[in-house]
Amino acid sequence: MSLLAGDCQQPAQCRIQKCTTDFVSLTSHLNSAIDGFDSEFCKALRAYAGCTQRTSKACRGNLVYHSAVLGISDLMSQRNCSKDGPTSSTNPEVTHDPCNYHSHAGAREHRGGDLSPPSYLFCGLFGDPHLRTFKDHFQTCKVEGAWPLIDNNYLSVQVTNVPVVPGSSATATNKITIIFKAHRECTDQKVYQAVTDDLPAAFVDGSTSGGDGDTKSLLIVERESGRYVEMHARYIGTTVFVRQLGRYLTLAIRMPEDLAMSYEESQDLQLCVNGCPLSERIDDGQGQVSAILGHSVPRTSLAQAWPGYTLEAANAQCHEKMPVKDIYFQSCVFDLLTTGDANFTAAAHSALEDVEALHPRKERWHIFPSSSHGTPRGGGHLSVSLGLTCLIFIVFL
Repeated sequence: MSLLAGDCQQPAQCRIQKCTTDFVSLTSHLNSAIDGFDSEFCKALRAYAGCTQRTSKACRGNLVYHSAVLGISDLMSQRNCSKDGPTSSTNPEVTHDPCNYHSHAGAREHRGGDLSPPSYLFCGLFGDPHLRTFKDHFQTCKVEGAWPLIDNNYLSVQVTNVPVVPGSSATATNKITIIFKAHRECTDQKVYQAVTDDLPAAFVDGSTSGGDGDTKSLLIVERESGRYVEMHARYIGTTVFVRQLGRYLTLAIRMPEDLAMSYEESQDLQLCVNGCPLSERIDDGQGQVSAILGHSVPRTSLAQAWPGYTLEAANAQCHEKMPVKDIYFQSCVFDLLTTGDANFTAAAHSALEDVEALHPRKERWHIFPSSSHGTPRGGGHLSVSLGLTCLIFIVFL
């Protein structure tokens, strides 16, 4: 007996992966610190729920599907989202907004057949100074004077670092200049500049936003007067945090990978992209401030490094703020020993908070010291102590 082609029908395909990808695409650009977050997140959740309902028959028995359904229910409850209400559209032709990076990035992906959401990168600078690059490399550097962190076709960020302690190579940031470059109809060029004791909530031209209409494509939000500002650039999907802790400034930035890597060959000196030049590094070459692990030094050297903090006292103070002994904890201890300035504890703690707010991958928030000498990830207290002691010598040479 022969079968006609029309008699065979392919079983419907479970499309839970598509539903999840659309949800991530709709929410990856949202920031909980901005007004309207809950409304937009609930719209995306309802769209996610509707998508799972439409594919429920085909996904019967699929563990990923059932986990997603439970997850949606939990999130709806946590965010107090009603089951009825408007939903986010996953049609890029409907949601396209030339001054919303997420919108036009989604449209490009749709036309290209690639449904993965845009990839984001994180870079941060704080303390003495410690740099976390777009590649998640962690470095401690000298970099005295003016240095470019970012210099691509959309954004330029320059920091100026000054010596912290006389006779030491340790520096910290006292000036940050950020240039949001003109972008078609979205915004004119906007320049932001912060210096110690002057952290404005406006650009240098006195404005607090860029772009036309009610929904600004570029916006400054002051979180703490004179101490903490955020900049949200919708048109390039970028968020920047600037803080002042004590006498010095910190910076954290999240930016789409395709824009962060959009620069000319002549723009290759970017600390966020390529890290500090080797001649400016004061760590062990692997991002660890606990340099030269395993080498013994005189026990009295710590007291001579800087009066006011012993290694034990620095460990205790940093541990109060950062119970996880990762590279941020270690940087805190290093900064206290080299400067004696307790504000560096707050700087390290805030830097870690900024990572948790902006870094797109939770499993990479914490970086733990590794050792070629066999010390496990996270290291032992003795190895860290010896390494920090050795590095104090290096800084003061």
